[in-house]
Amino acid sequence: MSPVFPMLTVLTMFYYICLRRRARTATRGEMMNSHRTIESNSRTSPLNAEVVQYAKEVVDFSSHYGSENSMSYTMWNLAGVPNVFPSSGDFTQTAVFRTYGTWWDQCPSASLPFKRTPPNFQSQDYVELTFEQQVYPTAVYVLETYHPGAVIRILACSANPYSPNPPAEVRWEILWSERPTKVNASQARQFKPCIKQINFPTNLIRLEVNSSLLDYYTELDAVVLHGVKDKPVLSLKTSLIDMNDIEDDAYEEKNGCGMDNLNKKFSSAVLREGPNNGYFDKLPYELIQLILNHLTLPDLCRLAQTCKLLSQHCCDPLQYIHLNLQPYWAKLNDTSLEFLQARCTLVQWLNLSWTGNRGFISVTGFSRFLKVCGSELVRLELSCSHFLNETCLEVISEMCPNLQALNLSSCDKLPPQAFNHISKLCSLKRLVLYRTKVEQTALLSILNFCSELQHLSLGSCVMIEDYDVIASMIGAKCKKLRTLDLWRCKNITENGIAELASGCPLLEELDLGWCPTLQSSTGCFTRLARQLPNLQKLFLTANRSVCDTDIEELACNCTRLQQLDILGTRMVSPASLRKLLESCKDLSLLDVSFCSQIDNRAVLELNASFPKVFIKKSFTQ
Repeated sequence: MSPVFPMLTVLTMFYYICLRRRARTATRGEMMNSHRTIESNSRTSPLNAEVVQYAKEVVDFSSHYGSENSMSYTMWNLAGVPNVFPSSGDFTQTAVFRTYGTWWDQCPSASLPFKRTPPNFQSQDYVELTFEQQVYPTAVYVLETYHPGAVIRILACSANPYSPNPPAEVRWEILWSERPTKVNASQARQFKPCIKQINFPTNLIRLEVNSSLLDYYTELDAVVLHGVKDKPVLSLKTSLIDMNDIEDDAYEEKNGCGMDNLNKKFSSAVLREGPNNGYFDKLPYELIQLILNHLTLPDLCRLAQTCKLLSQHCCDPLQYIHLNLQPYWAKLNDTSLEFLQARCTLVQWLNLSWTGNRGFISVTGFSRFLKVCGSELVRLELSCSHFLNETCLEVISEMCPNLQALNLSSCDKLPPQAFNHISKLCSLKRLVLYRTKVEQTALLSILNFCSELQHLSLGSCVMIEDYDVIASMIGAKCKKLRTLDLWRCKNITENGIAELASGCPLLEELDLGWCPTLQSSTGCFTRLARQLPNLQKLFLTANRSVCDTDIEELACNCTRLQQLDILGTRMVSPASLRKLLESCKDLSLLDVSFCSQIDNRAVLELNASFPKVFIKKSFTQ
């Protein structure tokens, strides 16, 4: 055969791929990037004037630094016009997430990551904002006032939160997405990413952030949505197309969650069954399973369509021991769970965080799934899963007898009475109730029956009346406790601290940040230092009374200390900090922001003497 024909075949295939990509770009509205070779421009008529609007409301978020009863450092500060911008620095009028850097991942309370998490899903927190008018977005501006660079994804929703009639279908579309990148400057900026054009109007925007590369807390001041009322006409300008663009397209499809396959049942009847499976017949079953274990969930669903042998492997429940569905929150629904149900009878770790909101998952669908797949569950992540109600927690308590870890972080719509069911989970070792409405009676019952607890988070639980009573019960019942988060608990006193220190000698991590009723003069911090020698992390954030005596006690007794936050104290001198740094050789994080005796010169001197320690000192312009 002449060598011309193979060459023609290759050229034909290349031309076909180029046409497919052009057609796909036309339908999706490709976002403008410097490395892209297809550009999209919108033409608007003079009558289709651009609408510029600030956020009207903050309707949902995963965490914030502030409290539930004030506006300082809360996500609610994102609503309305800027409070601070263009000033730079640490301001209470901005929106701040709870964590930054990798410090929280290095703590004893950190959970192990899920396997099979797609590498392109790196979101850690989110906030959703509504706007007055629905528009076709032309730009989204984020006003960042301190340590910018956390925003990695911006999405738009087709649902109108102010419409009295819920839509039949809710769609989320990615306007812009990028991997976490380091921004060297900490100054304020107006972040203006080039967004993709979408084919529906929106007044609901979602920002997703990753703060792992930040040196300190990021602060956001406002979000501005630009758009037009009428659908713009898309014009395409095409130039030469290279193969890198085609590969990027495949990446973007995965980045768009790639979960459409979960909503379709794949029938093995349509799969070809040949006389043999080639070299796969020579491989042990276990080896094929091990190879497939490296695939993401959408890839497993795609591979299941190739042949009966691989379909059998892809549907094997052993492939779903660890199941992370959080990356697919935008498309996961009851149909998805029903499709996965037969495959997940052996699931032990299940992550449904951020999923099911706005009617995507029903109580019936969730309950049906757990009744089939809950018997082997050991770990269940349900952070920000707002479809949950009392029935769901009752089903969890009945269907998951082996559960050891339960995360209900920011499930702030759960009614207080629902938490009573958690006390039936007597094997619990980890319980996260951050930003929930758990009440004192239910929590006391949980502590009484769940004596195996090792990790407990009660941060920002505003419905608890007396934290001293809770601390007393923890000290009496939870002897194995290793980490305790009491961030912003409003009324714990030295009496509660005494019960904790004497009853929980294994504590390695204790967060008492923003607990205003603790006073150093009572000796409570000295008691902690002397009775908890295993402490690795201690946050005493915004406690104005922490003094040199407390720091010196920590230096003498808590030599394993790795992280210490004493932001805001007026009573600590550079001399006591030097003693601490000399004694605690493992100390890696020290926050002395707004400590009036620790000026920038003192920080520079300590940094020079202890270069391995990250000493944080924020500022206000």
